[in-house]
Amino acid sequence: MKGLEFVFLAVGSVLGAFLRYKITEFPLLFNTLSLNVLIVNVLGAFILGMFVILSEQWNLDGRYSLLTAVGFCGSLTTMSSFALDSSNLLDNHHYATLAVNLIANVGLSIGALIGGKSLMAAIINN
Repeated sequence: MKGLEFVFLAVGSVLGAFLRYKITEFPLLFNTLSLNVLIVNVLGAFILGMFVILSEQWNLDGRYSLLTAVGFCGSLTTMSSFALDSSNLLDNHHYATLAVNLIANVGLSIGALIGGKSLMAAIINN
């Protein structure tokens, strides 16, 4: 990795981690389900979906993928917190909430990614 590529990655990572910290700073719970983790995962997927279309349309340099996709979205979203929350729900026998957590994080994140791609494609094509 070259110096400038590292800078792009580092800047994106710091910005994504900072935003995740701010969003998760004050826990939002629905019953025993952490909404903060859901919010950052869905938001990150939506941003990534928009970026994919922009990157393809504008033929962006790979450094912008390091900045946005790997750095920013990678640091904003959190598979480890999602896994920990899911494990805690399982350990505490909150099976219904676990199912909601799994379906919401995975389903809404995929939906948000598709939505971000669709929105950006519609904006670009108009």
